Amino acid sequence: MPNNPRFAPEAIRPELPRRVEIVAFAAVQMLDLSGPLQVFASANDTLTQAGRAPHYTLHVVAREGEHVSASNGLGLTTEALPPRQLTLDTLVIAGGPGVDAAAADPALVDWLRARARSARRVSSVCTGAFLLAASGMLDGRRATTHWSFCAELARRFPSVRVEPDPIFVRDGSVWTSAGVTAGIDLALAMVEEDLGRDIALAVARYLVVFLKRPGGQAQFSTALSLQVADDKFGALHAWIRAHLAQDLSLAVLADQVAMSARSFSRHYLEATGQTPARAVERLRVEEARRLLSESQLPVKRIAQRCGFGSEETLRRSFLRLLATTPQDYRARFS
Repeated sequence: MPNNPRFAPEAIRPELPRRVEIVAFAAVQMLDLSGPLQVFASANDTLTQAGRAPHYTLHVVAREGEHVSASNGLGLTTEALPPRQLTLDTLVIAGGPGVDAAAADPALVDWLRARARSARRVSSVCTGAFLLAASGMLDGRRATTHWSFCAELARRFPSVRVEPDPIFVRDGSVWTSAGVTAGIDLALAMVEEDLGRDIALAVARYLVVFLKRPGGQAQFSTALSLQVADDKFGALHAWIRAHLAQDLSLAVLADQVAMSARSFSRHYLEATGQTPARAVERLRVEEARRLLSESQLPVKRIAQRCGFGSEETLRRSFLRLLATTPQDYRARFS
């Protein structure tokens, strides 16, 4: 069972404005920190413009005290780590190249473990999950991090149920997000939970970002993952996405790029690391996911539009690639 943090009674319903702390360290990733920080700050600005009081007080804290340098060389003014028992609403742990050194700092990890007990919710951005995991806060929980570090997180912390695909994961009061800009998605979801969809939408519009990519949306698109340096099959992938409901057999695809089926199959595998059939299946599943979360079309109709032929074929592909059914995916992410 997950280890639920013991929240202080006064932290359950903190008075406004709510205190938000973002934990920094030497060589922190700047966007991991500034993305969520700006979302909460813009939420305050939106409320102020509407004649309402700010909802958050924002604090960037670090064991180093008054100053740390981000991984891009930019100096950050920070506050010293506050008392562990001070009432706290939201604790955010940023990631970055310096996270391993931070996670190896017993004093910081001990403070973080105790500080989390005073927080209503705890979260990490990108590789900040390693620092959060080092504190034990992810034991027995679902979590994510940047896609390129998911295997390492699972290896180093086997008690964490790492999910490599989602933009962010919420397991009770503990939130984790994927790489870098996914911290903005996580913070927008928190603002929506706190202040409602209208405020979150206003913040997203101001920041010129998507309001809310569902937490279960892939960290990057299948089409993007198929790209290589020379992108020799980029035009083919665009054509496939425009013709998902049609016959996309090996012979059809080979003809589209003017190759023999055997030659195309070999060159495609060398370029993308997967077979044409598997790539087509992934592109079809990606489109089905979009339709399930953004439309009210029946699952049978979605299966047809995406080229699966039958609802059962769609179901088998979802189970194989996502370990869930289309119905369960819609219930969770629509």
